[in-house]
Amino acid sequence: MKFTVVVHKTSQSARVHVAGDLDYGTAGLLVETVSKLPSDQPGLQNLHLDFSDLEFCDSAGLSALVRIHRLACAGGIGLHLDHRPAYLDRVLNITGLLDFLTTPVAAQQPDESGIG
Repeated sequence: MKFTVVVHKTSQSARVHVAGDLDYGTAGLLVETVSKLPSDQPGLQNLHLDFSDLEFCDSAGLSALVRIHRLACAGGIGLHLDHRPAYLDRVLNITGLLDFLTTPVAAQQPDESGIG
Protein backbone atom coordinates (compact mmCIF):
# COMPACT_ATOMS: atom_id res chain seq x y z
CA MET A 1 0.00 0.00 0.00
CA LYS A 2 1.37 3.38 -0.93
CA PHE A 3 -0.01 6.64 0.39
CA THR A 4 1.43 9.99 1.36
CA VAL A 5 -0.10 13.19 2.65
CA VAL A 6 1.85 16.44 2.60
CA VAL A 7 0.41 19.65 4.07
CA HIS A 8 1.45 23.11 2.85
CA LYS A 9 0.10 26.05 4.85
CA THR A 10 -0.28 29.74 4.12
CA SER A 11 -1.97 32.34 6.30
CA GLN A 12 -5.56 31.51 5.32
CA SER A 13 -5.32 28.29 3.34
CA ALA A 14 -3.89 24.82 3.48
CA ARG A 15 -3.05 22.48 0.61
CA VAL A 16 -3.03 18.77 1.32
CA HIS A 17 -1.27 16.78 -1.40
CA VAL A 18 -2.67 13.26 -1.53
CA ALA A 19 -0.60 10.64 -3.37
CA GLY A 20 -1.14 6.93 -3.86
CA ASP A 21 -4.22 4.94 -2.86
CA LEU A 22 -7.03 6.50 -0.85
CA ASP A 23 -8.72 3.40 0.51
CA TYR A 24 -9.83 1.60 3.66
CA GLY A 25 -6.28 1.45 4.99
CA THR A 26 -5.44 5.12 4.38
CA ALA A 27 -8.68 7.11 4.55
CA GLY A 28 -8.44 7.52 8.33
CA LEU A 29 -5.01 9.13 8.05
CA LEU A 30 -6.33 11.73 5.61
CA VAL A 31 -9.34 12.55 7.81
CA GLU A 32 -7.12 12.73 10.90
CA THR A 33 -4.64 15.03 9.15
CA VAL A 34 -7.35 17.35 7.85
CA SER A 35 -9.28 17.43 11.14
CA LYS A 36 -6.23 18.89 12.93
CA LEU A 37 -5.80 21.78 10.49
CA PRO A 38 -8.42 24.22 11.89
CA SER A 39 -6.95 24.09 15.40
CA ASP A 40 -3.36 24.17 14.10
CA GLN A 41 -4.14 27.05 11.78
CA PRO A 42 -6.65 29.56 13.23
CA GLY A 43 -8.20 31.68 10.51
CA LEU A 44 -8.15 28.88 7.96
CA GLN A 45 -10.58 29.81 5.19
CA ASN A 46 -9.77 27.42 2.35
CA LEU A 47 -8.72 23.79 2.26
CA HIS A 48 -7.32 22.47 -1.01
CA LEU A 49 -7.02 18.73 -1.51
CA ASP A 50 -4.57 18.14 -4.36
CA PHE A 51 -5.23 14.82 -6.08
CA SER A 52 -2.68 15.18 -8.89
CA ASP A 53 -0.89 12.02 -7.69
CA LEU A 54 -3.93 10.03 -6.55
CA GLU A 55 -3.83 6.55 -8.04
CA PHE A 56 -6.91 4.86 -6.56
CA CYS A 57 -9.96 5.72 -4.46
CA ASP A 58 -12.46 3.20 -3.07
CA SER A 59 -15.69 3.63 -1.10
CA ALA A 60 -13.75 4.29 2.12
CA GLY A 61 -11.92 7.08 0.30
CA LEU A 62 -15.23 8.57 -0.82
CA SER A 63 -16.51 8.33 2.74
CA ALA A 64 -13.40 10.19 3.92
CA LEU A 65 -14.10 12.97 1.44
CA VAL A 66 -17.66 13.30 2.78
CA ARG A 67 -16.33 13.42 6.36
CA ILE A 68 -13.79 16.09 5.36
CA HIS A 69 -16.55 18.06 3.65
CA ARG A 70 -18.59 17.98 6.87
CA LEU A 71 -15.59 19.16 8.90
CA ALA A 72 -14.94 21.98 6.44
CA CYS A 73 -18.59 23.09 6.43
CA ALA A 74 -18.78 23.02 10.22
CA GLY A 75 -15.75 25.32 10.38
CA GLY A 76 -16.90 27.60 7.56
CA ILE A 77 -13.91 26.48 5.49
CA GLY A 78 -14.12 26.28 1.72
CA LEU A 79 -13.21 22.84 0.36
CA HIS A 80 -11.51 22.57 -3.03
CA LEU A 81 -10.81 19.26 -4.76
CA ASP A 82 -7.93 20.21 -7.05
CA HIS A 83 -6.32 18.30 -9.92
CA ARG A 84 -8.84 15.46 -9.82
CA PRO A 85 -8.02 12.55 -12.11
CA ALA A 86 -10.75 11.70 -14.64
CA TYR A 87 -11.63 8.43 -12.91
CA LEU A 88 -12.24 10.27 -9.62
CA ASP A 89 -14.53 12.77 -11.34
CA ARG A 90 -16.40 9.86 -12.90
CA VAL A 91 -16.88 8.07 -9.57
CA LEU A 92 -17.90 11.31 -7.84
CA ASN A 93 -20.35 12.05 -10.65
CA ILE A 94 -21.88 8.54 -10.64
CA THR A 95 -22.34 8.61 -6.86
CA GLY A 96 -23.81 12.12 -6.90
CA LEU A 97 -20.96 13.46 -4.79
CA LEU A 98 -19.29 15.72 -7.36
CA ASP A 99 -21.68 18.66 -6.99
CA PHE A 100 -22.07 18.05 -3.26
CA LEU A 101 -18.34 18.14 -2.56
CA THR A 102 -17.50 20.97 -4.96
CA THR A 103 -20.32 23.42 -4.15
CA PRO A 104 -19.11 26.35 -2.01
CA VAL A 105 -20.16 26.21 1.66
CA ALA A 106 -22.31 29.37 1.45
CA ALA A 107 -24.29 27.94 -1.47
CA GLN A 108 -25.17 24.84 0.58
CA GLN A 109 -26.66 26.79 3.48
CA PRO A 110 -30.46 27.16 3.36
CA ASP A 111 -31.65 30.74 3.16
CA GLU A 112 -34.01 32.29 5.74
CA SER A 113 -37.06 30.84 3.98
CA GLY A 114 -35.68 27.34 4.56
CA ILE A 115 -35.37 26.78 0.82
CA GLY A 116 -31.99 26.29 -0.73
